[in-house]
This record gives sequence, structure tokens and C-alpha cells, in this order.
Amino acid sequence: MSIVAIEAFAMAPGARLLGLDLGEKTIGIALSDTRLTVATPMETLKRGKFSADADKLAALVAAQGVGGIVIGLPLNMDGSDSPAAQSARAFGRNLANRLALPIVLWDERLSTVAVTRALLEADASRKKRGQVVDKMAAAYILQGALERLRAMRSE
Repeated sequence: MSIVAIEAFAMAPGARLLGLDLGEKTIGIALSDTRLTVATPMETLKRGKFSADADKLAALVAAQGVGGIVIGLPLNMDGSDSPAAQSARAFGRNLANRLALPIVLWDERLSTVAVTRALLEADASRKKRGQVVDKMAAAYILQGALERLRAMRSE
């Protein structure tokens, strides 16, 4: 398929969305419900070669009834592409060539900061934060996209 704008995003009714927070060492993964209202942190994958990562994601897509993917796009604060954003765009393009699903790149500025702050406020230990921050960031990214989709449906 291809990378699409959120405004052009369409998928089968009852399908879920998969949210990804791409880090250098890990990929945080979140999953929506079938009504596209709530994003739930799912797991964190240790990154390897792209083909192995794509195979793991393809297995999740098949097992969970996923109809689309939202990838966090870590732009600079001024909106320009960071090196990590360029990497996320390349990952999205490569994944779009392997999976027949629409993929949306979603601005994720400050998502990890917001999640880390929430975990600190919840008094989570450093070890606990390290174990959950990536999948929580993926859920934060996915929830933002779900809220935009809901707003578009009500317009």
C-alpha cells in the first residue's frame, strides 16, 4: 500500500489500528480497539534488521486484525525533519512495500516527554519506566491519531 495523510485514511470496519513508536533500539507497539476509540500499550520489540522487524509486525497485523498502521514521526520543534523523522519515513516506506495496509505518519513531538512525565507523576521506578515508556509512547501517538479520526467523522 502506501503512506497516506490522515484525511485520506480508510480501512475496513471492525479493523484495528497498530501504533508504532520507533526508537533506535526498540519499537513500542500499541493497539486500538475495533471501534477505534482507545489505544492500549501492547509490547516493546527489540529492533533488529528491518526484514525481521517487518516479519514480526506482519505477524501481529495478521493475529490482531489490523487494518492500518500509525507511525510516530519525531519532527523537530520547528516542524522540520530530524534524523529520526527521516528514519521513520524510510521505515514507513519500506513497511508500506511489504504490507498491504495504509500507513499514516503522525507528529509525535514530545510524546516520550509526556509519557515519562506521567510515569514520574505515578511514581514509577526508573526500571519500570524503562520497561514501559516505548509502548506507552506508542499508545500516546495512536490515541492522538484516533482522536483526529473521531473529530473528522463528526465534522
